[in-house]
Amino acid sequence: SGLIGRSWAMVFAAGGFKVKLYDIGQQQLTSALENIRKQMKEMEKSGDLKGAASAEEQLALISVCTDLKAAVEGATFIQECTPESLELKRKIFGQLDLIVGDNVILSSSTSCLLPSKLFTGLKHVKQCIVSHPVNPPYFVPLVEIIPHPETDPSTTERTYALMKKIGQSPVKLNREIEGFVLNRLQYAVISEAWRLVDEGVISPSDLDLVMSDGLGMRYAFIGPLETMHLNAEGISNYCERYAEGMKLVLNTFGPVPEFSDETVQKVNQALSEKIPVVPKVLDARRKWRDECLTGLAKLKTQMKSD
Repeated sequence: SGLIGRSWAMVFAAGGFKVKLYDIGQQQLTSALENIRKQMKEMEKSGDLKGAASAEEQLALISVCTDLKAAVEGATFIQECTPESLELKRKIFGQLDLIVGDNVILSSSTSCLLPSKLFTGLKHVKQCIVSHPVNPPYFVPLVEIIPHPETDPSTTERTYALMKKIGQSPVKLNREIEGFVLNRLQYAVISEAWRLVDEGVISPSDLDLVMSDGLGMRYAFIGPLETMHLNAEGISNYCERYAEGMKLVLNTFGPVPEFSDETVQKVNQALSEKIPVVPKVLDARRKWRDECLTGLAKLKTQMKSD
């Protein structure tokens, strides 16, 4: 019932589904429900609440439970949101494996643990899948769906259909790969950003501006491949024009950074001046980020309908 679990509960409730939110302690669940209620009420007031039902109607769909067996009874889909620990996740899936039937889908929110490490050896492995959201899933709709090598194709299709039904934007990976796709792209950007700051080419604040007021402007609506397609007379023409230049630049990229020492201090100083590392300030900035994401999501929906 942490940040991701709460957000998933809100997404499923907005889609009209009954949700049982499980955690090991009643206090965590009480706190989670209070947080969900507060968020839903605020979004209803601002006109940003997802789904056709009111906040109260959606809240009525969410109940809580500290008993795992009771929590999953009658469930058709189980979304695990425990901390990013292989040992902990394997433990919970091992427990679920003993109590679920043959129709429920067992899904993990993991951001980097491979399905083959999570689910191998489970009796219900054909029903297991990773549904990796983007934090926070209520405001960012992408969900990466990654099967275990033994996952039944119907599990993938049912998960994909469910994510579409609740208003998310699912993508299917044909096989597992370290970091999945979103984090592989994210880490590639972070890696080069870090090197550019480390080598003194650009300041941390200007580096972030390159993304927020440059690349990020178009990547909010189209991906890198469509960007290439539109920046020339199609992909083939783009490669004819720019392939040699791209290879020349790519060959100058350095090794994977250590993410330590002087550059950490340099980047930390720049960001701490802008956003001090104080819980109240960080929370306010996250709230601002979520408001921006909500506004962007509304704009994208409006533009698609136009």
